[in-house]
Amino acid sequence: LPMAFRDVNARRHIGLQQLSSLALAGRTLLGPMKSCKFIVDESTNQSTLICSAVRLIESLDLSSAAGQLLNETIQAQNKEFKTGMSTLLFLIGAWSNAILECLQQNVPVSAIVSVMSEGLNSCCERVQCLQISIHDVNKELCSSSVRPNAFKSKTCQIGPDSLLNPQNFPYFQKDILAPEEVIPINSCSHQDDRNFNKCLVSPLAGFGSIASLVKPASDKSTSVSSGSGVIASSRNKQKLTHSRYFSTLGKSHFSSQQGNFQGYLSGQSADACECYGLGHLAVTLSHGNQASMKLLQSIVAYQQERAEGSGSSQFNIAEIVTCCLLGLPESCSCVFPGLVTLVSPEQATVIKYFEDKPLRILLMDGDLTEQYRHLGFNRPCNVRTVLEHPSLQEGRAGDLWLSSTLDILISFEVNLVLVKGNVCENLMERCIANSILVIGSVTRDVLRAFGEVTSAQPVTYLTQVSAACVGSGAQVELWKACDGRAMDLGELVPVRIKVRGIPLLTAVLTTTVPSKMQLIEDQFWTLVYRLHHALNDEKVFLGGGAVELLCLGHIQMLAEQPLQPANKNAVKEFHNPWLAASATEYKSVVLQALASGWKQYLSVVLCNTAKAASELEACTLVDHHLKKAADCGSPSAYILKEFRRGDLLRGGSGPFADHGDSLKVYDNVTAKTEAWRRALDLVLLVLQTDAEIITGPKRNQLLNSHVSSEFMFL
Repeated sequence: LPMAFRDVNARRHIGLQQLSSLALAGRTLLGPMKSCKFIVDESTNQSTLICSAVRLIESLDLSSAAGQLLNETIQAQNKEFKTGMSTLLFLIGAWSNAILECLQQNVPVSAIVSVMSEGLNSCCERVQCLQISIHDVNKELCSSSVRPNAFKSKTCQIGPDSLLNPQNFPYFQKDILAPEEVIPINSCSHQDDRNFNKCLVSPLAGFGSIASLVKPASDKSTSVSSGSGVIASSRNKQKLTHSRYFSTLGKSHFSSQQGNFQGYLSGQSADACECYGLGHLAVTLSHGNQASMKLLQSIVAYQQERAEGSGSSQFNIAEIVTCCLLGLPESCSCVFPGLVTLVSPEQATVIKYFEDKPLRILLMDGDLTEQYRHLGFNRPCNVRTVLEHPSLQEGRAGDLWLSSTLDILISFEVNLVLVKGNVCENLMERCIANSILVIGSVTRDVLRAFGEVTSAQPVTYLTQVSAACVGSGAQVELWKACDGRAMDLGELVPVRIKVRGIPLLTAVLTTTVPSKMQLIEDQFWTLVYRLHHALNDEKVFLGGGAVELLCLGHIQMLAEQPLQPANKNAVKEFHNPWLAASATEYKSVVLQALASGWKQYLSVVLCNTAKAASELEACTLVDHHLKKAADCGSPSAYILKEFRRGDLLRGGSGPFADHGDSLKVYDNVTAKTEAWRRALDLVLLVLQTDAEIITGPKRNQLLNSHVSSEFMFL
């Protein structure tokens, strides 16, 4: 097999340099005030707006071995946690540079690996004191003598437990047995409209206050959501809020039809302490993403009301799906019980025929195609099936299957079919002609939710269908925007499938900017998973840089400790007295390199949030806090005190600057620590790689390139 070898340790470590270069592109994605990037597809000239490390990595050239390892690491973090990828990417770059500096000082690789691993383990143990249980978080937030300004409204006040109490929540119906029946968003007045088809909440105005949700879009006191503005300068000092593309509160005809909601709840008094439960926790984990936070709050309120009546989990991420609608203002984003999805205009004609009629529903756990076989079905090897069911009567080979499939659906009087996989186009056409609605690409969680309330049982093949498998009680209708109008977005039409009591919520995400759609969806799911992981961990970290500041101070303290001779445990660990002595000798240098990663992290976050005009100013601020923490005698106590006061690494232009400094910010525990470990593991893995082996067509390309002198070809 033709191969090419290259010594990656020639001069400077090539793999670490590649990691550093790739990670450099993600510096502006760090922290709550991210600067978005436009990714342009050279083949189509279409652009996409991103603010996550995952989308960035998908767009970079990762043809090198180090790039492939970086991609796998980022994807693993995203698959498990859906958060922490920007931190992971940044620390990979920072620690790659730090290790390169160690190599320049001739520090042995074995010493770098052992000391850095030991230092990170020590950090993870040290920061446990900054963990706070979910119960304590809610208790602290709800017992605060002064409520955060984010939960105040200038027009109306609300009483205790407002987010959890449907009587005070203007988008909930009061009867828990029919939680889908909600008051429409465009008529939040004293009339009681129970049309079973309106949304729960629209993240239109205010920050976290249910009272502020009833402000009209034209209210100037409404804060601009985090996704509605872009950064106008490199230092993030200003936000562009009057762009026709990025202003979600502009003077569109949608906004003008929202109605005047002021004073709807003004007759209720406000308590000094108002318990928001999980909704309150969602605010502290939102990191300034107000639009997604308000959607999540409504989801939490709905699920908590269901939990009180059924005894189920208070927050179930499996009951949440999204539907992205392009062409509507972001103010139309809202949450609906049931499934909102997009169908073709031909299918929409069937839906108009079925509107307000109970439907018989069938659930397919697979593809609805002639060739589909379930997982585990093995065809004979080296045999190509040309035709499974030859027929002399049918004009086409697949007509027999199409006819038999349609006969089954008609015989069981099925009106609606939800399919997990793909649907045969010819079958779709025949179903439309026979007034049968078939919707494909539905997740298994959606099938489970509909099966639970309709008594339908999922089947793999239509030949398995029996009367007991077909459910009933579903309804379908054209989805209506916040102003009550059915929407036709051109090629696809949004529709809503609903069943009374269904444990399923669809977050309808809207925007008028095509390149921004993926960004909005990513931000929403990031917040959803933050809350999910916080509840699974049952604890959170203090946010706002508190954990990283304690790590930095702890590592610097270890680095300043006087050198001690290698002990017996170290000799036993390395199986060699020389390696143990080497690790001890270079311990201070390596720990300082590890600490530099934390310091760069804090500096970049401060610059991105415009709390420092330069990295030099940011480093000075970090050093100031480190000195005060050291003088205090207990760095963790100092950090905790400053965090509670709201003065820890705070400035006047953070994500919650408009809402007072008393609003706390928290981070996930497991997701953050795993991001640290994955970052260091990748860097140390690349560090210990001695050679790069290249096979395949690229080997011939390298043979004729200008870098061929660096390779040995076999």
